[in-house]
Amino acid sequence: MATHASKRVILAALVMNFAIAVTKFGAAMATGSSAMLSEAIHSLVDTGNQVLLLYGLQRSKRPADETHPFGYGPELYFWAFVVAILIFGLGAGISFFEGLSKVRDPHAITNPIINYVVLTIAIGFEAVAWTVAYREFNKVRGRMSILAAVRASKDPALFTVLFEDTAAMLGLIVAFVGIALSQALDLPALDGYASIGIAIILASTAVFLAYETKGLIVGEAADPAVDDGVRQILEGHASIRHINELRTLHQGPDDVLLVLSVDFIDEATSRDVETSITALETRIKSEFPQIRRVFIEAQNWRDHLRQLQQNGGNKDDG
Repeated sequence: MATHASKRVILAALVMNFAIAVTKFGAAMATGSSAMLSEAIHSLVDTGNQVLLLYGLQRSKRPADETHPFGYGPELYFWAFVVAILIFGLGAGISFFEGLSKVRDPHAITNPIINYVVLTIAIGFEAVAWTVAYREFNKVRGRMSILAAVRASKDPALFTVLFEDTAAMLGLIVAFVGIALSQALDLPALDGYASIGIAIILASTAVFLAYETKGLIVGEAADPAVDDGVRQILEGHASIRHINELRTLHQGPDDVLLVLSVDFIDEATSRDVETSITALETRIKSEFPQIRRVFIEAQNWRDHLRQLQQNGGNKDDG
């Protein structure tokens, strides 16, 4: 299940980021490096983000009730969106102002060797977390490019952690280069510019994640392969004359709502229709376990088309 893979990825990132954050804060206090402080804040924000994603995963598993008859699956999408906002507001915002402060009032870094050691260790930790996230993401993306797989993914926890870890790796490299150049060229302001560079990386990541998560919150259809598979099942059923409408909606990574409108043959009795609907629902759920709820409406296709035209809807799907 996608949520199990997501949980493993989040837990790995949580442990790594917490250890890195503590180490970076210690190094920042010891050396006075702006870039190191930005990286420490970055890791702390990432740690908090992983806690929020775990919270979202847990909340999304709650069963349906009277107030939420379709369950709480979309809560994961909401908390993933909050994570994107936090990356932008806290991670990028604080890093930018910290870097700007250092540029305006540059001062030399003390004990730079501490920064190099900590950054090297942090890169190692982040590489482990990134590898775990990438391997899990690679299992579901198939032959698609990473960007295309993110666009198609319905599991924001998985791609959020992957992009967080990627941003973290890039931030560490920027911090390392900025600190090294500030020492080599005796230009302390470069440390501040590195912090601003980290802020730009975080802001870009946050905007991308917010955009992708927004689509899930608004509502996205299932993979076209799922629609095609369901259509084949319907077209192969002897009692169905016409498929009026087929709509899917993701309520969570592994929770799809399916709504169908079909025209049964005139010879079918009410009992035949009931039996067919039960058989169709059973087969659809068996072949596509991610489809949790199926609603099938029996309606003459001409009447359905007429109603769509009156309501300004789409042309029939048949």
